[in-house]
Amino acid sequence: MSQNNLTTPVRNAIEIAVYLLLIFAILSWCLQIVMPFVSFLAWGTIIAVALHPAFLKLRKSLGERNKPAVLVFVLLGLTTILVPAWMFAGSMLDSVQQFRGALESGQFQVPPANESVREWPLVGERLFEGWSSASTNLEDFLEDHHEELKSVSSTLLGKAAGIGLSVLQFLAATLVAAAMLANEKSTRAMIQRFCQRLAGERADEMIRLSSATIRSVAVGVLGIAFIQALLGGAGMWAVGVPAAGVWALFILVLAIAQLPPLLVLLPAVFYVFATNDNTAVCVIFTIWSLIVSFGDAALKPMLLGRGVEAPMLVILLGAIGGMLMSGIIGLFLGAVVLALGYKLVMAWLEQGEPGNAGAEGA
Repeated sequence: MSQNNLTTPVRNAIEIAVYLLLIFAILSWCLQIVMPFVSFLAWGTIIAVALHPAFLKLRKSLGERNKPAVLVFVLLGLTTILVPAWMFAGSMLDSVQQFRGALESGQFQVPPANESVREWPLVGERLFEGWSSASTNLEDFLEDHHEELKSVSSTLLGKAAGIGLSVLQFLAATLVAAAMLANEKSTRAMIQRFCQRLAGERADEMIRLSSATIRSVAVGVLGIAFIQALLGGAGMWAVGVPAAGVWALFILVLAIAQLPPLLVLLPAVFYVFATNDNTAVCVIFTIWSLIVSFGDAALKPMLLGRGVEAPMLVILLGAIGGMLMSGIIGLFLGAVVLALGYKLVMAWLEQGEPGNAGAEGA
């Protein structure tokens, strides 16, 4: 069949199909090009939105000068990321070097366990025997458990490498956030145009809800996790738990994942009871660990969902579900998506009410 014999509707359909195919091909190609940078852009957007009120206060204190405010923002952001990372890496390196030197010189000693460890239910006898074996003859203990220790060390090295990549990711995201804040007006205008095209009259409401949700999660999840890690690490350092800073980092990861810090603090409590003869110190540390672990139950109702036109439970479920699906960034994306979905469902229900239906029909 020649092109002249094609009817007009058929020619139009073919042209539309070709145009759609080209559009989808270009969009797919663009997505593949941008995909390596999506995480940086997403984190940069989250950081910019979460810290935007603080940036406005900083710019106001500098006489409404944008460039100095952006420069200070970058310096503070990079310092906030690099200093803890440098301290953690230095602490880990020093601990490894000291441990290796003590092993080579034969000066490393595992403190003996108290006899009360035998009386612990289920694991007391086995734990006491293993601990006593490591305390009396560490070389034989390491040789007997060589494979287990090798597996654990490989896992820890993998986790450390992952932490290093995360630090680099946050450094790049901080620079992206600084670029967005430096071009605040154009960035805001682009977001508003996109939301108006997508949601029409509800664009401003959607922007406010998304921004408030991101800030709520930043304070209510990350802020509480940081507080728990700081208090837990301080408690372990006070009672002499080895590598308290490293365990505090594990508490931070668990708290962000909405898991109880007691998973780290409970073994620390057992360690303190097994090595410390001062019962009062052991009891105080136990109470402190319980307060740190379950204190988020009192803090979350006060911080999570504050200033957001959605229930706290919706924000919490969105953060946890997003975390399970997409990792840490899912904390924010899940909460935002579920909050927007909640508002859409509530708007749909309101339109279906008798009064609104009559008004719409009129």
